[in-house]
Amino acid sequence: MSDLVAEITACRLCADRFAETHTAHAPRPVAWFRPGARILISGQAPGMRVHETGKPFNDRSGDRLRDWLGMSAAEFYDRGRVAVVPMAFCFPGYDARGADLPPPRLCRQTWHDRVMAALDTVELSVIVGGYSQAYHMGVKTGVTETVQGWRDHAPRLFPLPHPSWRNTGWLKKNPWFEAELLPVLRARVREVLDD
Repeated sequence: MSDLVAEITACRLCADRFAETHTAHAPRPVAWFRPGARILISGQAPGMRVHETGKPFNDRSGDRLRDWLGMSAAEFYDRGRVAVVPMAFCFPGYDARGADLPPPRLCRQTWHDRVMAALDTVELSVIVGGYSQAYHMGVKTGVTETVQGWRDHAPRLFPLPHPSWRNTGWLKKNPWFEAELLPVLRARVREVLDD
C-alpha cells in the first residue's frame, strides 16, 4: 500500500485543469491512509487549507466532523486506524465566484477502486456528502434523503452531510441528525476504535 500512496502523492494528471481554475494552483494530492485502517472517512475533496497544509480536515469543518464522531485529533489523524479517502485527492480549486469546483472524475476513475481494494480491514465507513455517497452507496437521492435513511446502512456505514459551516442551517432544520444519528455513530466509533 505504501507504493499506492506514493503513486497518488506523485499524481499530476489534473495539472492543466487546475492551472485553468480561478486559483491557478498546482496539484497537491493528500493521500491519508495505511494498511490496517478500521475507519474510512470519505468526503468530496480537500479544501484550500488542506491543500496548503497537506492534512485532511484541518479546518473548522474537520473540527465539526471530529465532534460528530466523538474523536480526538490524535485518533482521527492516526493513519493506521483512520483512512481519509475523498473523491478527489487534490483541492479542485474555486470558480470565478469563489465557489468550490466539483471533484474531477478522473481522480476517482484513476485511484478509488485500487484504494478501496487495499483498505480491506475497514469496519466503519463514514460517507460525507453527495459525491461520496453516490460512489460508495450508489444512491441517486439528495444528501438529506440519503442521511435520513442512515438506519438502513448502520452499523457498517453512516452517510453524513458535509460538516461545513455552510450547513449550519441544514442542521437547524434537521434536529434528528444530532439527536438520533450522532449518538449511534459515536458509539460505533468507540466500539471500532476500542476493540
